[in-house]
This record gives sequence, C-alpha cells and structure tokens, in this order.
Amino acid sequence: MTTSPLTEPALDRPDLFIDGRWVAPSGGALTDVIEAATETVLGAAASASSSDVDRAVAAARRALPGWRATPPADRADLLDAFAAQLKTRAKSTAALSSRENGMPIALSIGVNGYAPSMMVSYYADLLRRADTDDVRPSTLGTRTVVRHESVGVVAAITPWNYPQSLAAMKLAPALAAGCTVVLKPSPETALDAYVFADAALAAGLPDGVLNIVPGGRETGAHLVEHAGVDKVAFTGSTAAGRAIGEVCGRLLRPVTLELGGKSASIVSADADLDHFTSHLAEVSLVNNGQTCHACTRILAPRSRYDEVVDAVGSTVAGLTIGDPLDRSTQVGPLVTRAQRDRVLDYIEIGRDAGHRLVTGGGAPDSRDTGWFVSPTVFADVDNSARLAQEEVFGPVLTITPYADDDEAVAIANDSPYGLGGSVWTSDEEHGIAIADRIETGTIGVNHYALDLAAPFGGVKESGLGRELGPEGLTPYLRTKSIYL
Repeated sequence: MTTSPLTEPALDRPDLFIDGRWVAPSGGALTDVIEAATETVLGAAASASSSDVDRAVAAARRALPGWRATPPADRADLLDAFAAQLKTRAKSTAALSSRENGMPIALSIGVNGYAPSMMVSYYADLLRRADTDDVRPSTLGTRTVVRHESVGVVAAITPWNYPQSLAAMKLAPALAAGCTVVLKPSPETALDAYVFADAALAAGLPDGVLNIVPGGRETGAHLVEHAGVDKVAFTGSTAAGRAIGEVCGRLLRPVTLELGGKSASIVSADADLDHFTSHLAEVSLVNNGQTCHACTRILAPRSRYDEVVDAVGSTVAGLTIGDPLDRSTQVGPLVTRAQRDRVLDYIEIGRDAGHRLVTGGGAPDSRDTGWFVSPTVFADVDNSARLAQEEVFGPVLTITPYADDDEAVAIANDSPYGLGGSVWTSDEEHGIAIADRIETGTIGVNHYALDLAAPFGGVKESGLGRELGPEGLTPYLRTKSIYL
C-alpha cells in the first residue's frame, strides 16, 4: 500500500467479508482508493487473493442449502430488512461513491444511494408474488410438475462507474432466487462495496449468503473459473466480457454479460430541440460520460444540421464542471488518471482525423487537481470514424448528418454495439416506429431512463442476458421437470 498522511482511517476497510464475518486477506494486501477530484488517498481496501476467493466460495456453498430451502416469504422478509439497512445508509453511500469515481452527487444520491434499496425491495415483493411450481397436464395423460429453483452460487463481478446500482442489479435477484453470492467489486470503488456487508450484518442475513472479496483481474479470473461457482454475472468492458464468456462456454456455466455501448440519439426533423437539449446531459453525458448506454452519437437531419450542432454545442459548453459533491455540478472528474488520459487520447484522435471541434477539447483550465475532461463535441463525423465506432467512456460526443429516416436507422445500426439509444420527435408514433428498427436492447422516445421493472441489456457486442424487471430473476433460476 502506498502510505499517505491524507488517508482517512475511518474509510479504511482492511478486511474481507466472508461467511458473515470480517476476515483478514491471506496475503495482507491492501489497495489504495484514490479520490477522483483531489487525487489523494481516500482509504485502503483489502485485496483478495486466490485462496481468499476459495474461502468465500466455500462459505457460499455451505450457506446455499439453507438459503435455498428458506421459505420465499421468509427470504423476502430478510431482503426487506436488508433494503431498509441500505436505505438508512443511502446519503453517505452516495457521497462515498462520488468521491471514489467522480459521479456528480445529484446523480449519485439516486443511483448509488437509494436505487439499491429499491431494487432489493422490488425483488422481495416479486418473490412474494411469484409462483414457484407449475403443474401441467402431460401429453401422455399424466402430470408434470415444473419447478424453478436457485441456480446455486453466483459470482458477481462489478465495475466502478455505477458501483452500487450495478452490484444491486445482481445481488437483489440472486438473493431473492435463493442463490448465495460472492461479490467482487472493482478496486477503484472497493470502499463503497462494504456498505452491502454492513447492511447484511445489520439485517441478519445468514452467514455466507453474501461474501465480498475486492480485487483485481486475477481475483476475478479465479472466481469466474472456480469449480464451486454455478453462475457468473458480469458488467464491464466488451473485451473482458468476451474473455469471461469464453471461460463460461468451456465450463458450460450460465453467464450474464452487460457490456459496452456506443448508442445513438436520432434527432428527427420535427424534434423539439429545446426538449432534446434539456435532456442532453442526462442522456448523452450522464456520469461524466462514464456510462455504457450513453447516447454519444448524435444523428442530425441535414435540413436542421447547423441548428442541431449549434444547440448541442452551446448546451454542452454551458454545463457546470466542478466538485462532484457540489449539487450544482453537472460534470465531475473521471475515475482515474489512466481513464482521463485515455479520453484525452481519443480527443486527439478526433483532432487528427479532421473532425470539427465544436466545444471542449481537453482538460479544463479551471481545475488544478482532479481527473477532469471538458465536455467535448465534434461535428461532421462520418460514422466509420474511430470516434463514432469505439467506446470512449468519457464526455465526448459526435454529430453526424443524415438525409432521411432510412439513413438514420442505417447509421444507428452500423455499430458493433446495441445497448441503448433514443429518438427525438414531436410524433411519438413515428418515434416508436423508428425505435422498432434499431438493433438494440433498450431505446427511449423523447427521453432515456432505466426502469427497475423493465428488462435492461444489450445485443451484439453489448452483451448477453437481461437484468432488472421480472426477467432479471430468470437468470438466477434453473428449471426442473418432475414427471408424475
């Protein structure tokens, strides 16, 4: 661990959470978590080794029979208690997450603060209403009982951009289904992951039902291929998802993959530009652009192209850059120096390609510390350009002209990804008709926001499977037929 006099001891988490208790990492390794806005050490978190993962998986396997056999109503009551404990910690959790990854607090209070509690409550309620058995008449004149039971031990591997929400999208349905979980959070945001452990202890979740082992790629790789794991749920880059998918395919292990995106916003010729630009920050630059479903490709009709470019440019130039803990901040720092440098490299790629720089184009002069990038817009970007095809994962937008609906749809679909998207029009039926033609897992008409009660996920290189909604429970269940 890099020592620093700025480390706050209250935020240090030197232990792992295994089998309902705090356990020192076998190698004693700690990893510093750096505050994105100050570039100083926020705290240190335990870093799990392969042997620690073995202990966590063993604990989850021991807890599985009892948790799986717990009556659904009793499981739901424990989940409600878990949700209540998460809710009491919502404000402090949101602030901690913002300090870790730079997310503006106005966004973090919802997605990292209250959303996890809401998800757990949602699946607790769904559990109470779910039918576990289905008795069907057999084609042979007898009966078949079709049962849905937990898939087993789940390895949940989560990223740093929405650390609480993306973990809860896995924990909530898995625990509701009767699975036990080993959670491996990203080392960049390891500190906030311990809130789940604190809440689990306070709520009285049985020992071993939830285990938390922060660590890097090696820790995740060992967990994915562990013989004691029955299912993997992963959110992260397409490259990492492809590697995980290959392992799970070889092992014939169920896997859910929520991966990258390069979504398009289609601005129709009849769109209300004031409405579009009023939602631009939350749809295209949400979380400083560090969002997989962000609509970073803006497709504008040639008949209104200059108008759209001017509106987008002035809107983005007017966004407030600042301290992520300030409620007026709309754009905070990126999560790490490496991520900031990666985004700045893409901006240089845009300059070198000759794209027209409308606004932004580098680090803001107003910030002496922190990994900030000014929100940047490039116009006249052909969809074949790297800036339009590759996921930047930062506050960088491109604007591309189109002639008619057919060309707009073709451009939107000319991408290896298919996770999000949006259509902006004064005619909702027209918007739905266009949305139906886009190759994507989710899309909004005149807005874009995830719905906890509706499935979320991608197609093509954006992943496999769905999370949220009743469909989010299915990946954590396996089906058994009993012939009578």
